[in-house]
Amino acid sequence: MRQRQHSDTHKSRPQPDGYADLHRRFGWQVPRPFNMAEVCSRRWAADPATAQQTAVIACAPDRKDHHHSYAELQAQANRLSNALAALGVRRGDRVAIVLPQRFETAVAYMAVLQMGAVGMPLSQLFGPEALEFRLHDSEAVVAICDASTLPAMLSVTAQCPLLRSVIAVDAGAPGVLDWSAVLAQEPALFDLVPTLADEAAVLIYTSGTTGNPKGALIPHRALIGNLTGFVCSQNWFGFDPFDASVASQAVFWSPADWAWTGGLMDALLPTLYFGRPIVGYNGRFAPQTAFELMQRHGVTHTFLFPTALKAMMKAFPRPREQFTLQLEAIMSAGEAVGDAVFAWCRDQLGVTVNEMFGQTEINYIVGNCARLYPARPGSMGKGYPGHRVAVIDEEGHECPVGVPGDVAVHRLDIHGDPDPIFFLGYWKNEAATRAKFTGDLSDSWCRTGDLAVRDADGYLWYQGRSDDVFKAAGYRIGPSEIENCLVKHPAVANAAVVPKPDAERGAVVKAYVVLTPGTAGDAALVADLQAHVKGKLAPYEYPKEIEFVDALPMTTTGKVQRRVLRLQEDERARERAGQRGL
Repeated sequence: MRQRQHSDTHKSRPQPDGYADLHRRFGWQVPRPFNMAEVCSRRWAADPATAQQTAVIACAPDRKDHHHSYAELQAQANRLSNALAALGVRRGDRVAIVLPQRFETAVAYMAVLQMGAVGMPLSQLFGPEALEFRLHDSEAVVAICDASTLPAMLSVTAQCPLLRSVIAVDAGAPGVLDWSAVLAQEPALFDLVPTLADEAAVLIYTSGTTGNPKGALIPHRALIGNLTGFVCSQNWFGFDPFDASVASQAVFWSPADWAWTGGLMDALLPTLYFGRPIVGYNGRFAPQTAFELMQRHGVTHTFLFPTALKAMMKAFPRPREQFTLQLEAIMSAGEAVGDAVFAWCRDQLGVTVNEMFGQTEINYIVGNCARLYPARPGSMGKGYPGHRVAVIDEEGHECPVGVPGDVAVHRLDIHGDPDPIFFLGYWKNEAATRAKFTGDLSDSWCRTGDLAVRDADGYLWYQGRSDDVFKAAGYRIGPSEIENCLVKHPAVANAAVVPKPDAERGAVVKAYVVLTPGTAGDAALVADLQAHVKGKLAPYEYPKEIEFVDALPMTTTGKVQRRVLRLQEDERARERAGQRGL
């Protein structure tokens, strides 16, 4: 990144009204050779001044916290890179990383990235069916897991013939390689593969409304594209780009899974990029645990979903009476924070929440930055520096103020330079890639599929999805995968999945189910169907509510009209709210 020079550079610190000026002076600087692991680990480990600084603070219930340095992170990554190379992993090969937040997860990413291979994060919550599809479709050659994910992995390896090896941390099984033994026999030196900025680094599968999940191929340069959003949403994250003398002992923590874009690209990688420590907690989220972690490790910066913030607010209305906190910034995304949580964070935590918007394919593009411009509760914010963001109509024209349209990001910034944030395309799906853009791929708008309106001050306000993907408790839910899973149950003839509005979680997953002839819909069947989905997909995808119906609303061409069902749920929510108000 760079700031464009002009005649009044001595006035570089932005003022409250300096948003437009910051955009005008900002420009991208993307080196042709670029590797995420080089900037996130190798450079810190190679410098004696930073080699022994903490990279990862590993925490887990009933275990002693352990600080791992950048030197240790790099040495272990080098050993793993050598081991993977010995197993036949080559530049461009996909390596599945099926691990929770732990030190070895960071090691795995650094090892895969520095050898020019492609890391494929898979959530520890995935069931066998979800794992099998992604492993098979990606043609992954090696998978790395631990005791929490090994059983699910072993249940699908026979159906993934290209998966040559499985490496397990703190777990064992016949035919599975032991992490410690594999690394112990390899040298702690490895030569970086000089990848280009445009080469693939990460393959993350994102749910869609039709067909199977799509794999978004993320290049190394995307990390650079993420940095302005990360820095702005975290109020400079321990460094001030307008004053090089300012620095702080920043410590980052987020409960966001490192297998998701929010955990990997919004937390782990940018924290390591700035050479700061990140807390990796291998355990379930709970409000008390969150506050204890932040107190114990002096967490200064965090990314918390609105659902997590709501739970923390309810459990500890006045947290500073019980915990000593050093918070400087909170970023939130996934759904609107809301006035109550916004005020609680401001009044009780002493921090103004910066809400952010992005998606796997083009992440960290819009958001608030309380240090630059007032954060408005419920707003998506404004386009972050370097990103040309607009609300456009079906023809690709920008919508007037107050008129809903598709949130879109242009391939080129306001100076006409390429924006590095963009994904390379969907894995083995050129048609879907082209459908994401309006116009020529090299000079076009990329549609997010999310609707918003722009106000007179440039803030965007979320209106909903233009397709049927929705957010539930911070997770992005694709109805198609759940519907396909339900239909595989012998009692289900057809199914449609939609969000049901929920005051606590924003929305919950609801399924409308048409039963096969002769099947009775009762509480026992509801529980059976929920268990069926839980066993095959991720726990957060199972329908919290199931309604049995005689038929689903269909188009004349035989497509389920989920929109009709969504509107029905919205109307029911309004009725419930009206009844509570009486």
